[in-house]
Amino acid sequence: MTKKPTRTATAGAASHKPEAGEGAAPVSNRATRAAERRDAIVAAAMEEFITRGFAATRLDDIARRAGVAKGTIYLHFKDKESMFEELVRTVIVPVVAKLNALPPPTGSVRDLIETFAGNFLKEVIGTRRGDLVRLIVAEGPRFPAVADFYYREVVSRGMAGMRALIELGIARGEIHQTNLARYPQILIAPALIAVIWQSLFARHAPLDAQDMLRVHLDLIFGERRTT
Repeated sequence: MTKKPTRTATAGAASHKPEAGEGAAPVSNRATRAAERRDAIVAAAMEEFITRGFAATRLDDIARRAGVAKGTIYLHFKDKESMFEELVRTVIVPVVAKLNALPPPTGSVRDLIETFAGNFLKEVIGTRRGDLVRLIVAEGPRFPAVADFYYREVVSRGMAGMRALIELGIARGEIHQTNLARYPQILIAPALIAVIWQSLFARHAPLDAQDMLRVHLDLIFGERRTT
């Protein structure tokens, strides 16, 4: 007599197909909510840091502004310093990263630098990014770890990208002062001047940062010829 095959518990479980939205959906929803809370915390941290300064900002204030419990912050960040580092990574680093992602120039090196620097000024001057840079300039000496992190993640990358463009300009004969490659800070000086000027003196003497950039590049590359 032939026995009928029996369905084991494993087979039965394997044959069950979850309905749409079953199983994965709650996990996905939790991940979405966690990401939203993290974004809210980062946004609140930026406002608190800019308003109060790095030293005076408290996690309680950040939690209150973000609308979360203080304990929720520790699910995402170990302390205030790591939260500030995340701000730099998400707000400033992507802007600088565009420099190192530039394609090989098909036109002049000056055009490439002018385009990048012009966009950089638009994205920084008069924005929260600029406020964050000013905060680092103001409080960096008191918090060396913060300044060190900003140097590694932002300044060193920016200088490396600018040095590469300067060397290309020298090789092409567009830049005649070869020592400029030793001091890429000179090339990016207008951006820092504009950030500081905006916070301190703009109400007394508004600064046209884009025009200052063009004059600065004229000093390095020579004035553009007009026809």
